[in-house]
Amino acid sequence: MVKKSNITMSEFFLEIFTEEIPSKLQKNARISILENFKKFFEDKKLKFKSSKTYSVPNRLIILFDGLDKEISFNEEEKKGPSTKSPKEALEGFLRSNKMEENEIYKRETDKGEFYFLLKKKRKVRTLDLLEKEIPIILDKIDWKKSMRWSNFSLQWGRPLKSILAIFANRVLDFKYHHLESTNYTILDKEFEDKKKIVKNYKTYNHVLKKLNIIIDQIQRKKFIETELLKLSKKNNIFIDIDQKLLSEVTDLVEKPNILLCQFDKRFLKMPKEILVITMQFHQKYFHTLDRKGNITNQFFVVANNKDIKGFIKVGNERVVEARLNDAEFFWNKNKNQNLFKQVTKLKNMSYFKGLGTYFDKIQRMRKLGGAISDELLISKDKIEISCSICKTDLLSDIVGEFPELQGIMGGYFAEEQGFDKDVSLAVKEHYLPNSIESKVPKKSYSVGLSLTDKLDTLVGFFGINQKPTSSKDPFALRRAALGVIRLILENKKSIRLKDLINYSLLLYQEQDFKFDNAIVQNNLLEFFSDRFKYYMKERGIRSDIINASLNNNEINSISKVYRKSFALNKIIDKESGHDIISCYKRALNILENELKDKNLDLSTVADPGIFKNDFEKNLFKKIKELKKYFSNIENDENYDDALNNLKTAKPIISAFFDNIIVNDNDETIRKNRLELLQMFCRTFEKYINFSKIEST
Repeated sequence: MVKKSNITMSEFFLEIFTEEIPSKLQKNARISILENFKKFFEDKKLKFKSSKTYSVPNRLIILFDGLDKEISFNEEEKKGPSTKSPKEALEGFLRSNKMEENEIYKRETDKGEFYFLLKKKRKVRTLDLLEKEIPIILDKIDWKKSMRWSNFSLQWGRPLKSILAIFANRVLDFKYHHLESTNYTILDKEFEDKKKIVKNYKTYNHVLKKLNIIIDQIQRKKFIETELLKLSKKNNIFIDIDQKLLSEVTDLVEKPNILLCQFDKRFLKMPKEILVITMQFHQKYFHTLDRKGNITNQFFVVANNKDIKGFIKVGNERVVEARLNDAEFFWNKNKNQNLFKQVTKLKNMSYFKGLGTYFDKIQRMRKLGGAISDELLISKDKIEISCSICKTDLLSDIVGEFPELQGIMGGYFAEEQGFDKDVSLAVKEHYLPNSIESKVPKKSYSVGLSLTDKLDTLVGFFGINQKPTSSKDPFALRRAALGVIRLILENKKSIRLKDLINYSLLLYQEQDFKFDNAIVQNNLLEFFSDRFKYYMKERGIRSDIINASLNNNEINSISKVYRKSFALNKIIDKESGHDIISCYKRALNILENELKDKNLDLSTVADPGIFKNDFEKNLFKKIKELKKYFSNIENDENYDDALNNLKTAKPIISAFFDNIIVNDNDETIRKNRLELLQMFCRTFEKYINFSKIEST
C-alpha cells in the first residue's frame, strides 16, 4: 500500500538536444513523451501539480512541477502462487518482487495452501526512480519516422546530442545509449561547445530568453500570428493566415523574425494557384492579398534569426524568383499545347495495373458521364468533352513540377484555349471535394465530371480487389466515396448510384476487364452505405435515426434519406418528436404483444364495416389521410410537413387507446383492431422505420 509522502514537492525537467526535428515529428514526440511520463508517475502513484511539454527544432523539453520527492510504502502482504504450482511460477513471483525463497512463507486458505510474502514498510526516492526509468521511457517515444547514425544502435527521430535532466535542483545521473545525462544546455546548434550549466527550469528558461529563444510553441505561434497581422496592416496589405502552415512554421523556428519580401510583378500574370503553391507549400511563405482579394507580389517569411544585413530577405527572394521563373517557363510552354491532341498521348500513360491506361479511363468516363448528364439534365456533349480533356494536364511539365495542381492547371489550359466556361470550370474542379471539409463544386458540369471520375475510380479499384482495409486506404477510396456523397447531398441532386455502378461495371467489361460484377456491386453498396452513415454522423444525426433510415436498397435515393433523417433529427428531442415516437411505439408494442406466441394471420387492411365506435372510425380516417399524403408526394416532398402530418395522429391514437380495449372478447373485433394498428404502424413506416428509433 502506498502512503502519500508529507515531504515537499519538487520540479523535474528534461531537455533533449538533437539535430533539427521536422514539424510533424515534433508534435508527435511532444504528445508521446508527455503521455509516457504521466503513465509512469500514475503507475508509481507519484503526484504532481502540473505538466508541460515544449519543443523547438533542436530541443524537446518536458516539465513537471510539484512532483513528490519520495513515496512511502506501508507494510504489505502479497499472495503468491499455490504450493502445488510448478516451480517456475514461484520463481517468477520471487523475481517480480525481488525476494529470496527464505523470505516467503506458506499459509492455508479456503482455496488451499499458498505462498505469501511480507513487504516491509519502506520509502523510495523519486530521484532513484527517475534515474532508472527515464531511459526506458525515452525508448517508448513513438516516432513515425526514425533514423540511426554513426555506429550507434539507437533509433531516434533525429541524431541526439545531449540530455539535460534536473530534479529538485540536482542533476539526474543516468546513461541513455551512448549519452550520459548532464546539467548543461547547448547554447548554439552551430557551436556545440558553447554550453551553460543550469540548476532548474527557471534558470534554464532565463538562459534561453536571453538568446531570444521562445521555448513555448503556443507563445511562439501567437507571436508569429500577431506580427504577421501587425506588419500586414502597416504595409496596407491583407493576409489570410493558413493555420496548418502557421503551426508548421512555428515548429521550424525558435527565434521567429518576420520579413516582408517581394517578387517581380510579371509573375502575377500566372494563375494564382501557381504562386500560392510555390510560396505556401514549397517554401513555407505566407502570400498576401490586396483590398480586392487579389494576390500581390509581396510575401512574408518567418526567419529563424534577425536579418541585420538583409541577407536572409535577399536569399529568400532569390529562391522564390528561381522557382517562379521555372513555373513561368512551363506555364508558357504548356498553356497552348492543344488538349485534344494531348488525349492520344494518354495511351502511353498507365492508370493502374489491371485498369489500363488513362486513355482507357477517359473512354469509360465519356460514356459514364453521358449517363450522369441524363440524371443531371445537362448537355451530354459538354460533359463528354470535359471527360476527354480532364486528365491531359498530367502530361504537362507544370503538373510534373507541381503535382498538387493537377486538375486546376487543366482548367486553366482549357480556358486559355477557348473552351466553354462550364467545361473549363468542370476540369478545374473535378478532383473536388477531396476531404470532409473541402469545397464542393456547385455548377452542374463540375458536379457531373467529379461524380464520373470518382465512380469510375471506385468501381475499378473494387473490381481488382484493392478496397480499403480497416487500417489502410492507400488509394483514398474512402475520400472518393465521401466525395460522391457530398456532391449529391450538398447539391440536392437525385442520383441513382446503384444504377450508375452497374453501368460502370459494364463499361469495364466492354474493355475486357474481368470483374466479378455481383461481388463488386455488393461490396461497393456496403461501402457507400458505411460512408453515408459516417457523413450523417458527422452532421450530428443520431445513430438510431441513421440505422432506421438506411439499407443498401436506399442507396439510389440517398438525398431523400438524408433529408428525412435530418428533418427528424431536428425535432426528435422536442415535443413534436416525442409525440410522433410515443404514439407509434404505443401502437407497435400492443401489436407485438398481442401477436407474440399467437397464430394470427392479419390482413393488410382493417374492415371499417365492423367498427363499433367513432374512435375506430376516426383512426381509420386519419390513416387514410396519411396514406393519401404519402402516395401523392413526389421528389419535392417537404419532410417537415410530413412530420407535422404524422404528429396530428397523436390525439386520435391516444383517444383510441383511452377508450378502446384492443383485446376484445370477440375474436373478429379483436383481429380487426389489430389490423387497424398494423395499418397505423405501416403508414408511419412510409417515412422511416420508427421501430429502430429509441424511445424518448
